[in-house]
Amino acid sequence: MQLRMAGNADAEVLMDLINSAFRKAEGFIIDRDRVDLEVVHSLLAKGEFLVADDEGGLAGCVYLELRGERAYLGLLSVDPARQKAGVGSMLMREAELRCARAGCRFMDLKTIDLRKDNQAFYKRRGYVETGTEPFPSELPTKLPCHFVTMSKPLP
Repeated sequence: MQLRMAGNADAEVLMDLINSAFRKAEGFIIDRDRVDLEVVHSLLAKGEFLVADDEGGLAGCVYLELRGERAYLGLLSVDPARQKAGVGSMLMREAELRCARAGCRFMDLKTIDLRKDNQAFYKRRGYVETGTEPFPSELPTKLPCHFVTMSKPLP
């Protein structure tokens, strides 16, 4: 498995990976794609995607955005056929190291409150809940939900 930074040429495969991973994980909450090409391109313009790939193609990705002494991590996505194999943990470790080397002191993220498995994954990695945010009202959901914000000091 090789880690690298994605470029604009990766936008379509990033979109497919993110939507596939989130469809599996959040299908009981949201009945739509998580991102489209326009969203992926806008994220690539203001941040970066760290990707894990091998001879089988793109295995996972995570979005990173540096915000002064804080970094934002989002859209952690692993190919559904490769989940539970350590790809997400590998991406998290490298993302935290990259952001720390860039001078960030904290990593922030948010997850949907109904994703208890996700919250447990982040808690095992040292993240703590810091608050909540409303889920965007323009996005219809199958169940009432909100975001849980989490943060971790970086080494």
